[in-house]
Amino acid sequence: MQKVYIIPEMFLYFTDSESLNDHGAQSGAKKAKKKHGTETAASLEKLLPKDCNILGIATPGIVVTPGGSASNSPMEFEDGESGFALLFPKISGVKIQHFHLFKDFKSKVFDEKKLEEAGLKNNPDLRVVLIFEYNSWKPGGVRFLNQVLKPLNEKSIIIAGGHVDYLASFPPQEKARFSTDCVGVVGLALSGPQIQGATVLLDQDVCDEKSVDSAMQRLKAANIPEQNSVGLMFACVGRGEQHYKKKNVEADSFRKHFPGVPLFGFFGNGEIGCDRVVSGNFTLRECNGEKDNLLHQYTTVMTIIHFGHAK
Repeated sequence: MQKVYIIPEMFLYFTDSESLNDHGAQSGAKKAKKKHGTETAASLEKLLPKDCNILGIATPGIVVTPGGSASNSPMEFEDGESGFALLFPKISGVKIQHFHLFKDFKSKVFDEKKLEEAGLKNNPDLRVVLIFEYNSWKPGGVRFLNQVLKPLNEKSIIIAGGHVDYLASFPPQEKARFSTDCVGVVGLALSGPQIQGATVLLDQDVCDEKSVDSAMQRLKAANIPEQNSVGLMFACVGRGEQHYKKKNVEADSFRKHFPGVPLFGFFGNGEIGCDRVVSGNFTLRECNGEKDNLLHQYTTVMTIIHFGHAK
């Protein structure tokens, strides 16, 4: 962090679930690790400007391009200590809005006004939604996620993300409402006419290097500019090495087709996304009036986001 020479407006970081784990009963070495994890997250937050939004997410595994440089090959870490951070400075023509929506267990009806407050509804410039649900295994968790996703499921918006283990950091003003028992959805809404993006879904039938390569060719065909772009990979914990019998298959294929784009992401317990392109008025395919299925298991959602040309 001491080597960062930009002022971030949004700080998004992902870590493996064990590194900062402070959930459940702890004793001995685990108790010491809990204290270390809590202190690490707090220390990280103190390094940032007071007006910088922070969102920290813990997942079973991590996908990272070391150093954030496209000159390095992306790596899939399905276990072990790993993590990365994305620092978003102020970008001309781009608005990055953090959102955090909680399930109200006293009501079965979701108040869609909360989507508008979060920049997720009645926002003509909305292009990309990165969305992550925690505690989705709790009663009503999946239903709540569907209530959030249904109004967003338009072909003019890229939606990508997955189910995560827990939140490690979030803005101070939300801490009064948050508890480890909450069911919630967090993420970023990226708005601006210059933003372009595309996603492809690698389903269960994508099970070897050849079929992965075909999926990446679909993503490449979207013709999203690679300069000032980032790749995101949200994969099921059931994929990776045990699925392909070989390490790093999907990350290596992405680098093959997008050598100038760094790739980041995670392994989680459910994926959110579909095949979709947002680039001007062009769409990858028509939806024929039907909503896309956005919730998946044993899949990978591969995404590329372009923030516009540097001025």
